[in-house]
Parts: sequence; C-alpha cells; structure tokens
Amino acid sequence: MTRVNVNPELLRWARERAGMSVDRLMGRFPKYDLWERGEGQPTLKQLEGFAKATYTPVGYLFLPAPTVERMPIPDFRTINNQHIAHPSPNLLETVYLCQQRQAWYREYANFARAEPRAFMGSAHLDSVVEDTAENMRQALRFDLDARRDYPTWTEALRHFIAQADDLGVMVMCSGVVLNNNRRKLDPNEFRGFAMADPLAPLVFVNGADTKAAQMFTLAHELAHLWLGQSALSNSDASAVPDHEVERWCNRVAAEMLVPLRVLRLEFQPHEELAMEVNRLARRFKVSTLVILRRIFDAGGLSRAEFYGAYDAELQRLRARPKGSGGDFYLTQAARVSKRFARALVESTLEGQTLYRDAFCMLGISKVGTFHELGRSLGFPI
Repeated sequence: MTRVNVNPELLRWARERAGMSVDRLMGRFPKYDLWERGEGQPTLKQLEGFAKATYTPVGYLFLPAPTVERMPIPDFRTINNQHIAHPSPNLLETVYLCQQRQAWYREYANFARAEPRAFMGSAHLDSVVEDTAENMRQALRFDLDARRDYPTWTEALRHFIAQADDLGVMVMCSGVVLNNNRRKLDPNEFRGFAMADPLAPLVFVNGADTKAAQMFTLAHELAHLWLGQSALSNSDASAVPDHEVERWCNRVAAEMLVPLRVLRLEFQPHEELAMEVNRLARRFKVSTLVILRRIFDAGGLSRAEFYGAYDAELQRLRARPKGSGGDFYLTQAARVSKRFARALVESTLEGQTLYRDAFCMLGISKVGTFHELGRSLGFPI
C-alpha cells in the first residue's frame, strides 16, 4: 500500500487550524499520533480523509511548509483589545463564500443597470454620531415611531433585517457553514462582518449568537457600510473597542437603536433595574443588552454595575431554550438573504446562471429543493 511522505508540521498545522486534539483525530485515524511525530505515514486515501476531517484543502498538505492564511477583509476582531491571530476554517470558508455571492450579485446588478447605493460611504469618522445614527434610522425606516407597531423586539429585529434588505443590503444570518449543521460558527470568534460595495453591499451576522446580540451586530455592521468600509468584527454592546473605527461604529449602532436624548427622558433610575430594562426594551423595541448599554451611557450605572448586569443578562439569554429549526426554506432565505436568493433564483430560471453554480452558492444539491425555495419566494414554478 502506497504511503504519502507528508511533512508532519503540516499535519500539526491543519489539526491546530481546525481546533482539534490528537486524541479526537485518533478516534478516526488510530495511527495519527505516529504521523504527526514523523514515525509513520498515511496512505493517500487516509490523507484525503484527514483533509476532509480538518476542513483543509488537500493541496495544502503537499506544500513544503504551512501556508499563511490572511483574512481578505480588514480584521478588527479582538479579545481584551488583543488581536486574534488565526481565523478558523469555518470563518474563512464563510468569508470566501460571501465574497463569491457578492461577486455574483455585483455582476447581476451591473447587468440590470442598478444605481450605486447612496448610503455607501456617506459618513466618515469625524461625522457627528447622532447625525449619522439619525440618517441610518431614516434610510432604514427604523425610527422609534415605526417600531411601535412591532409586538416584540424580536419581531423588530426581523423587520430591521427586512428594511436593510429593501435598502439594498444583502443581510445573511447563519450559525453554520453553508447548510452543514455540524460546522457551527463560533460567536466568540466573530459576531459579524461587512463587505462594502456600491452595488452589492453585504452584511453577515453570526446566527449562532443570541438574538439579542444579533440586533447590535447588524447595526454595527451597517455603520461600517455607511463608512464605505469592509470589516470583520467581534464587538458587542458592552465593548469599548481600542480601534477608532470599531469604537465609532459601536457608538453609532447604540445611538441608532436607542437615541441617548430619548433614553434620558424615559429612564426611571429609582425603579428596580431588571424591571426598568424590560420596560425600556419593550418601549424601544430593542434587546435588553442594548438597553443596559444605553443606561450606562446615560450615567445610570457605574462601570462595575454595568458589566455585572450585562454579564448576568447575557448568561440568562444564553440559558434560554433555543427554538426549533422551523421551515427550511425560510431559514435558507435568511441564511443567504432574501435579496440574494430572489435574484439568484430569477437568474437561474431565466437561464442566465447555471443550476450548478446556484446550488454551490446556496449549499443545496437537488433541483426539487431549488424549485421549492423559488416557490417560497413567490416564483410561479
């Protein structure tokens, strides 16, 4: 049986890149520890299986040394204001897939002679935060009066996404790579990213994060588009980022969701905090996490009180049972954005895009599934 002379350093790099232990891999490859120590060699079939198990392009394992993988968009992720060194395979594949979708939609928009999105790059870092937030609320039709019609803040989040879609932003929200539920995205690694483009602006929100956190992430990434900048972010409502761009986007996101002037008028400091947070979340139709941040910004909580209350609320939200998967086709449209899905289905049915390419970008494999997705989007198939 032919063995492959592979550099053990490459095996170790692929394993660590995938966040896997030696013991875990030995469950599938009993002699893996010998391979990594250079005391044994895999067969070609075993090496291909190892590449699949670690989400590594098999060609990388034939290189003389590990490749240096860099994010194709500016990376502002930090933990305690320290930059994160290496992106996971799940994150990289998600970004590459969104780049592919964005390139396709840009060509589609060009063919349709679409106009560039006026909001793209309409702000800059010395723009007044309050003015930018108001411009975003008006453009997205997500002001306080509009939110009164929503029964809950979770319903407001769905409308927030829909309004961004109507404005021309492809909002993709998923907690897994493509449709592979075994490859979950880690919200501790990233919460979202923005990919700026005058014709095909895109925002990706990590759907594995709490719904409460997703609202702030969406507002934060939209602020990046208003700057006309692409960015990979790991910021949440509790953060005061070290990077100037991230700090500005956080301030704009918070102000857009809850104007500080209005919050100061509404906040009743002598009431019990939990009850007041829930009341204000219902009033502004935003998550309790955002409300806690704005109470802190208004001077209603000390820094220690804020972080203690925020962490407790985050743990409470994470402990809540998650809902069922729901309708596959509604989920699929949310994962790839309704704007993108509608355009791709239309182009494919008209013969402008190959079914093969559409399936690749959607992560599906059957014509019947594609047609049912089209029907769910209103196409008479």
